[in-house]
Amino acid sequence: MADASCECKGGSVILFPCSGGSNVGQIANAAAVGLTQQQKGNMYCLIGVAAHIAGMVESTAGADYRVVIDGCPTACARKAMEHLGLTVDKAVVVTELGIQKNHDFVWSSDELERVMAEATIG
Repeated sequence: MADASCECKGGSVILFPCSGGSNVGQIANAAAVGLTQQQKGNMYCLIGVAAHIAGMVESTAGADYRVVIDGCPTACARKAMEHLGLTVDKAVVVTELGIQKNHDFVWSSDELERVMAEATIG
């Protein structure tokens, strides 16, 4: 049986992008990567939390801020967190920022910057 521990580190601001199968899901993911690279938070594994991996759930619960970046109003990332009883401190929905959902997986740097700015804490 595989080791169920995780080497991921939480932090004061953890970011949970949707990473869905559209441009807006991938913008959400790219925004979390960019914010992590800028040291404005730590991208975290949403699916590990949703899979109830104990250490990941504990790290999430212990964070100062939990930021969810969903691509569309279906809000899969936010709903996964809420399903576990975890507080979402900030929820961003990419399509609510005037970015239209499509399946061409193309976006502009302006769109990415808009999402990153909206998802930034402080």
